[in-house]
Amino acid sequence: MSAKDCSHHKKGRGKLFRRIIAGILIFLLVVLITIVIIWAILRPNKPRFILQDTTVYGFNASVPNFLTSSFQVTVSSRNPNDRIGIYYDRLDIYATYRNQQITPRTAIPPTYQGHKEVNIWSPFINGNMVPISPDFSVALGSEQAAGSVFITIKLDGRVRWKVGAFVSGRYHLYVRCPAYITFGSKSNGVIVADNAVKYQFVTRCSVSV
Repeated sequence: MSAKDCSHHKKGRGKLFRRIIAGILIFLLVVLITIVIIWAILRPNKPRFILQDTTVYGFNASVPNFLTSSFQVTVSSRNPNDRIGIYYDRLDIYATYRNQQITPRTAIPPTYQGHKEVNIWSPFINGNMVPISPDFSVALGSEQAAGSVFITIKLDGRVRWKVGAFVSGRYHLYVRCPAYITFGSKSNGVIVADNAVKYQFVTRCSVSV
């Protein structure tokens, strides 16, 4: 084979390689555009969370600057989308008082939520001698003596959207559920066990994704 033939052969292979790469890039671009169009048409809606009830097994702020508490909360989540599923890859629940965390995080098992499905969780969250700031400790004592304490049940996690065979990347999920705990003569809870009081809320939570 002459040098001229070798040169033509190399050029032909180079053109074929470039055409293959160009074809792959065009295919990927078409797939990406199709996914974006489908995503824009479907417009996924964020899940809707409701705090259904909270059972208080313990709430003790008698030690200055410390709080011991024990709750069981029932939270429901509904997927409002017709064609989009939701993967809950991670979901932690905990309680706060004036934005200060008063219980450690409790992990809710990962799950998949199909179209229009509802999931209900009833985890326990407990905090034993959790330090709180002196200012908050005084305010908490005053509120408890007055018969009402406002806390927030929070859920933080990561979710993914599923559209057909396509699964999106992970998104942060932030859920905030207000809860009023009442005491003494102002208590509107129902005694369900020794030293356990259940409060019905059915409160809609704020959700950010």
